[in-house]
Amino acid sequence: MIGKLRGKVDAIGESFLILDVNGVGYEVQASVRALRGLKVGEEASLTIDTHVREDAIRLYGFASEVERTWFRTLQNVQGVGAKVALAVLGVLSPQDLANAVALGNWGAVEQAQGVGKKLAQRIVAELKDKAPGLSVAGLKGAPAGAEAGGVTMSAVEGNAVAEAISALTNLGYAPAQAAQAVAVASQELGGEADTAQLLRRGLKELAR
Repeated sequence: MIGKLRGKVDAIGESFLILDVNGVGYEVQASVRALRGLKVGEEASLTIDTHVREDAIRLYGFASEVERTWFRTLQNVQGVGAKVALAVLGVLSPQDLANAVALGNWGAVEQAQGVGKKLAQRIVAELKDKAPGLSVAGLKGAPAGAEAGGVTMSAVEGNAVAEAISALTNLGYAPAQAAQAVAVASQELGGEADTAQLLRRGLKELAR
């Protein structure tokens, strides 16, 4: 199985790119957000999810491990295949998706092509308990200036969100409750909020 590819971007299509790795061109499916962050002729490193079928082998590329994890997790929802999972990640970054799930904001998920109201509601409902773990695990491992689909994600912001969720969980709140409270705090305070600010606002939200 191929888990990662590093090479030069040879071509970019509507839903895929060709990555030249030592003279071998790999066709990699990717989300619209991920493709926007790439340029022909430049080096790129992608985390790969390999799908092997009887008639084909497909490679799906992601800017980060947490994005690939969300891609896999989304497909556990009935009615969500690789195409729909990519569409969702094309309109929402991993953290935006985590927030949408935590807040029950199925409308944000519905923006993805091929996702109707019922499917969006099912995604949010079925992933609600998984979002906190994905958010914390992914953000804590994000390096400074890491890019997810062309959007630069500050390590300070990412760690603050993850640490606030972890702190609330350690205080005895359920992971889903903690994630929802921190999502509300993050939306209200903005990306520059530190852990203490998110924690205070999160506690206020939980006290309601």
